[in-house]
Amino acid sequence: MKQAVILYQSKTGITKKYAGEIGAFLSEKGVKTTILPVSDYKAGLTEQADLLFLGCWTAGLMLFLQHPDKVWTDFAQKLPALKGKKAVLFTTYKLATGSMFKNMRKHLGNKGTDLSIELKSRNGKLSPENKQVLTGLIADH
Repeated sequence: MKQAVILYQSKTGITKKYAGEIGAFLSEKGVKTTILPVSDYKAGLTEQADLLFLGCWTAGLMLFLQHPDKVWTDFAQKLPALKGKKAVLFTTYKLATGSMFKNMRKHLGNKGTDLSIELKSRNGKLSPENKQVLTGLIADH
């Protein structure tokens, strides 16, 4: 059985809701899913995962200077190498994601995996496009 770990940082609950939506969709497709806030991350958690989702709410000004908050950036620095893992970045936002994904990748540094897959939501719900990306991930792995 495929396993997914979803780690998120939420301020108002929207990113937590989005992480739950991603997890529920994956579970419906037969993927064993663990969903945790980044504050509950423990060493070794990512080693068993086939799929890893890393999410944070979009901090910064409404239209520019978007970045992950300090809790998420501290977590990102502690995260071990992800070599061989399929990883996905996700965020929630008010008006635009702007430079959010670029800044998430910057804080993750070189973890040995492709971090180009991105999911985003304004309201914490999965869009049809999000579901299509997730379905493709499950099929590819």
